[in-house]
Amino acid sequence: MGPVSTDRGGDAVYNRIALLRAEQGVTRRELADALGVHYQTVGYLERGEYNPSLHLALRIAEFFGLPVEVVFSTRPFPRISDAARPGEGDPPAVAG
Repeated sequence: MGPVSTDRGGDAVYNRIALLRAEQGVTRRELADALGVHYQTVGYLERGEYNPSLHLALRIAEFFGLPVEVVFSTRPFPRISDAARPGEGDPPAVAG
């Protein structure tokens, strides 16, 4: 693989690969082996230093059992820590 661009210009693709790996207890190497790529490629993807091909993006989403748009986006995903906490402007949840 040639030089990796860290430019997050208009063609940036954001992803939740690291979060999904952590949730499912999957190592970079395990994911890479399942996808048939080098484990460093998973690191490049997670850091946004490499945009996956459509085929690879679909295979990653399939590995996690999620729609591709849940794993990848052209806009940054909101951070969980930025979400409003209960009691901070949101009405209380009603038990049903």
